[in-house]
Amino acid sequence: MRLATYGLLLASTLLIGDAYAQSKSAKIYVWTDESGTLVFSDSPRPGAEEVKVSENANVLPSVDTKILDIKPQALTDEFSIDVTQPENHATVRDNTGSVHVIGRIKPVFKQGYKIQLLLDEKPYEKPQSHSMFVLRNVDRGEHQIQLQLLNQKGKVIALSQPVTFYMHRASIKTAK
Repeated sequence: MRLATYGLLLASTLLIGDAYAQSKSAKIYVWTDESGTLVFSDSPRPGAEEVKVSENANVLPSVDTKILDIKPQALTDEFSIDVTQPENHATVRDNTGSVHVIGRIKPVFKQGYKIQLLLDEKPYEKPQSHSMFVLRNVDRGEHQIQLQLLNQKGKVIALSQPVTFYMHRASIKTAK
């Protein structure tokens, strides 16, 4: 059985080698037939011209394929989140107790991620998909806010530094 396999392999190699050698020495001829069509053949014919074929007609210069070896960068979920408004230790003067909070997340986060605002270490309303919040009816005094970036499962993947602000509201008491 092994001898037959080796024999078949040897015969195949010889046939391929012979075909390759013949293709290197084969000549091609061209002529125009009665209907005006160009005919190409490996057999000469009266009135046919030999076509000059360069030996390296099908050989292309090598190309540097390093550009194809680009390894995809691993997607990292390393986000940074900051409170940009109000500034740390800012005084907010609003008689209705409203505070506009704006955050910045880098890089742009994926769809499905949410931002949770913490006011005095407690969640303020529901997480939302954008980083602009309005606090309403905030009491006078010192307060602290933070932003959390939550993934689709609700896990905190980024947390801002705490920002302290001071709410000043006009008093409803009148002087006597």
